[in-house]
Amino acid sequence: EATATTQTSTSGKTENIVQIKFTGKGAKKFGDVTSDHVNERLAIIYDDKLVSAPNIKSAITDGECVIEGGFEEFREAENLASTLRIGALPLELENIHDNVVGATLGSTALETSLIAGIIGFILVALFMIVMYRLPGVAAAIALSFYILMMLVVLNVLNVTLTLPGIAGIILSVGMAVDANCIIFTRIREELSKGQTVNSAIKNGFKNALSAIIDGNVTTLIAAFVLYLRGSGTVKGFAQTLAIGILLSMVTAIFVTRWLMYAFSGFGAGNVKLYGVQKKHKTIDFLGHSKIYCIVGAVVIVLCVGGLIFNGTQRGSLLNYSLDFVGGTSTAVSIDENTEITDELKDEVVDVVKSVTGLNGEVSSSDDQGVKKITIRTTALTEDQSAEVRSELAKKFNTTEDKVESETISASVSNEMQMDAIIATLIAVACMLLYIWIRFRHIATAGAAVLALCHDVLVVFTVYVLFGQFIQVGSTFIAVMLTIVGYSINDTIVVFDRIRENRNKANSRDDLKEIINRSITETLSRSINTSITTFIMVFMLAVLGVSSVRQFAIPLIVGLLAGTYSSICVASPLWYLFSGRGKAAVKKTETYSKSNKKGVEGGSRNRKRDKGKQ
Repeated sequence: EATATTQTSTSGKTENIVQIKFTGKGAKKFGDVTSDHVNERLAIIYDDKLVSAPNIKSAITDGECVIEGGFEEFREAENLASTLRIGALPLELENIHDNVVGATLGSTALETSLIAGIIGFILVALFMIVMYRLPGVAAAIALSFYILMMLVVLNVLNVTLTLPGIAGIILSVGMAVDANCIIFTRIREELSKGQTVNSAIKNGFKNALSAIIDGNVTTLIAAFVLYLRGSGTVKGFAQTLAIGILLSMVTAIFVTRWLMYAFSGFGAGNVKLYGVQKKHKTIDFLGHSKIYCIVGAVVIVLCVGGLIFNGTQRGSLLNYSLDFVGGTSTAVSIDENTEITDELKDEVVDVVKSVTGLNGEVSSSDDQGVKKITIRTTALTEDQSAEVRSELAKKFNTTEDKVESETISASVSNEMQMDAIIATLIAVACMLLYIWIRFRHIATAGAAVLALCHDVLVVFTVYVLFGQFIQVGSTFIAVMLTIVGYSINDTIVVFDRIRENRNKANSRDDLKEIINRSITETLSRSINTSITTFIMVFMLAVLGVSSVRQFAIPLIVGLLAGTYSSICVASPLWYLFSGRGKAAVKKTETYSKSNKKGVEGGSRNRKRDKGKQ
């Protein structure tokens, strides 16, 4: 044990010292050493560096001693005491993750992402105004406030933005837009009933509240679990998602409401400014269940076939990044006028081999005018990686900030995989438990989880079929988590409308008709939400660098799959699992037959009465 304290010297001066106490075995060993080296210096070495070298005045056999002199400030004594305590621990520090990104490369990724975000936001705002008129203006203002607050909170909390973090923001933006779409659809429905604008706003918000809360709370539960159980990558996603969800609920429920009442109060009471929900013919979605089954079967066949092909022809089922297999990736940026040839790639291999003695896998890219040659090897030491960067910079006559590298140990990559899988499974289980409790039927949770599996399978198939261009790594985790949140939210909105229509229905209503009507009523909201989220992600795919594009393209597929599954997978499965579909049909048929007999009986009675007259 080592502690920093003070003592009074013989001259009456207070001095800073370090007091040390040894255990039984340690006391004996220390006694032997000090007995043999009186009036010599005892070197204290930590991490191969000399920290202190006090003089041994006498043999110390009682297991207690002090280091005195040389500590002008108490903090110096505290630092030495801390070093002694840490040095007593039976551990050795190991570099498990090392990432060096060139300033130019990092700024390019940030700049393109910001431009994509700004353009995407402008397009989303214009889309909302065109689709919802005056409420769309309120949504655009509320979303601007949301983004401003998001930036403030991220800055105050000093949150470092990564691709998974950006994914969390995109999902929360999508949910913020979705909340507005739900509210405005409800307001239009109330206006179509002949209500005044103020009454429509009041009832519209009231009717939309349950779907908004259920969708956001479900995703918030997932974010909380992912933050507690996930690794750094997953934590970044969960943190920005949770912040975004809380802010999006505030802006949708309070800011948008206030703006709507403000517009109405300033004389914007013309119904045409808000639009009236048109009644659409109910679409028989459940009647096409066989087609949905065929589509699902095709996806499964493509996925399995792709895995078999990858395993036999490429030697690996998926194209794993360093995050999942470990190793070192080193990339050098070359002049944009230089043509990337096989000879140039061989030169990179030769440089790395001369430093490390290792061969590696070489690839090249030309992204946003930045040409790069990347080589992947087994994990290098910190010194090896630094020397490789230096030699590559010399070879290509450039500066070291044009060379980036990343090293992840195999143990960490395995830990990241397990953390991500366990965290996701727990999060999904908690979300489904909440859905079960809220909708009071196990069929609801069962249908939601299978629809979720469908969406995950679709995105996974994209990684299988296009593995040559898209790697499975931290971005894969971010995409899957985003799809889980988006899919669950989309499904809940449809289920909420089914629940509402069932509560309003009488015994004559067929469950199948109720579900079809509910899907039809929420169809415009589902499409509009998908379009706005698609716009944001699409701009990232078009303007972003390759790493951003590897995240955006699968996410686009997942968003489309989530919209499709909430309409064509989740609801038909709920109808199938509920076990009430056939019962409802029989009840309707029984009512129709008895009603028909009653009408016929009434006709005969009238004829009989007429005959008696």
